[in-house]
Amino acid sequence: MSNNRVSRRQFLNYTLTGVGGFMAAGILMPMVRFAIDPALQTKADGDFVQTSQKVADLTEEPVKVDFSYEQVDAWYTSEVTDTAWVYKSGDSIVALSPVCKHLGCTVNWNSDTEHPNQFFCACHGGRYEKTGKNVPGTPPLGPLDEYEVSEQDGFLLLGKKIANTRG
Repeated sequence: MSNNRVSRRQFLNYTLTGVGGFMAAGILMPMVRFAIDPALQTKADGDFVQTSQKVADLTEEPVKVDFSYEQVDAWYTSEVTDTAWVYKSGDSIVALSPVCKHLGCTVNWNSDTEHPNQFFCACHGGRYEKTGKNVPGTPPLGPLDEYEVSEQDGFLLLGKKIANTRG
């Protein structure tokens, strides 16, 4: 037998330290996983959503295009309906977000008789040019966001919102 005997006090100290360590690990591991898990998830931001709008029907006049997609928030899945103002500019397709950059109201095309051919926000009189650029002297501080655009089988596909590259 060894001459290094463990006293009762040392035994209890080792036991309580071990049990306390397991308990701390049991409490901290879910917190660490909760904090790190979203970073490890694959993002679906690059996915495009097909709309019912045919690309051949688009003109230089902006039209309102509604589209829906599934959104997952933790364990809850919901169907989200969104809108874009879409038109052709030369050979390219432009899709603008209808959300005003001032306070988040919805803008409409050509709805103000005093300022035709502009996007107008009725909440606070905000105006945007056709490209989405904010008109100086009106409440919006920045241009309307754009959607990434693609085409498949003749139908318009909309991707994630990006900063406006035209305004």
